[in-house]
Amino acid sequence: MAPSLSQAYRRRWWMAVTAVLENLSCSAVLLGWGSLLIMLKGQGFYSHLCTENETENVTASAPDDWPSCVNQDEMLNLGFTIGSFLLSAATLPLGILMDRFGPRPLRLGGSLCFALSCVMMSISSYHPEVLSELIFLALSLNGFGGICLTFTSLTLPNMFGSLSSTVLSLMIGSYASSAVTFPGVKLIYDAGVSFTLIMWMWAGLAALVFLNCFMNWPAEGFATPEEIEKKKMHSAENHKLSAEEATGETEKLPAVAQDAQSSVPFRRSVFSPIFLWSLVTMGMTQLRIIFFMGAMNKMVEFLVTHGEEHRKPSYQTLSFYSSVFGTLQLLCLVTCPLIGYIMDWKMKECEVDQKTERRGEKE
Repeated sequence: MAPSLSQAYRRRWWMAVTAVLENLSCSAVLLGWGSLLIMLKGQGFYSHLCTENETENVTASAPDDWPSCVNQDEMLNLGFTIGSFLLSAATLPLGILMDRFGPRPLRLGGSLCFALSCVMMSISSYHPEVLSELIFLALSLNGFGGICLTFTSLTLPNMFGSLSSTVLSLMIGSYASSAVTFPGVKLIYDAGVSFTLIMWMWAGLAALVFLNCFMNWPAEGFATPEEIEKKKMHSAENHKLSAEEATGETEKLPAVAQDAQSSVPFRRSVFSPIFLWSLVTMGMTQLRIIFFMGAMNKMVEFLVTHGEEHRKPSYQTLSFYSSVFGTLQLLCLVTCPLIGYIMDWKMKECEVDQKTERRGEKE
């Protein structure tokens, strides 16, 4: 049975801390694709595409000595493209569903999708020659499940009032910093732990995310402070109107109607120039980052070999440079809370100025 909103409010700090940890381990982990690509090639995914006739393009890029070639990279990068597309493009339908059903069912479904993706990668690594095609579905579920966890966690700041921007920045920072997860997992993989065992353990972690959501997340959505204030005003107005009706007075205050008229229509907000320009710039930035992550390993190979086909970079070289990008993403977890704190601080100043102006008008 789902907890009530009052119970969830009492557990809000637990939910916020666990949401940050869950975002770090299970949200946008595909951003660390460079390290996962090396592990998948090390397990022999699509190595059957590297025929014996392509000896000049075939290398042993992983400790397990599976052959590696351009065709293999193209197929695996295609799976990353599909997964990263779902990681970004699913936000609009998720927003519609969350407005309709709340964050709880989406978070439960997202954790299940992420766990299933880990199970599929683990199972397909037993026979990669036959089951390599499952990696497409596994990466798709990974991206979709990750964005479900990220998107639902963005509603948590509504329960923190004046600290909402700080908590929101923590959620966004943990989402971006999840790129360090696969480089960290690769360190465990290089230490000798099997890829299959790692994925099964990761699926178990996703099951804990499901259990935490089932125990602590309410069925209703988290109301914003403005919505809570409107509900209080509406209930107070209804109480006043009922008292006036009981005393025979017929005058009614149209506060709710005025609020409805003063609110900006959704269509006007969507088609505003600042929103459209933000949509274009953010889309271009996201596309550029995804392209860079998909082509990063090949770019590193070219920089090391200077385009000479007979020279191939070592496994250690690729492993080191592929982990640099994910490690640098940890800076987001440090800088985002600082930005959020500054935003909360400035918003408090604006509220104080507005209250001062209202008092001056009344006097």
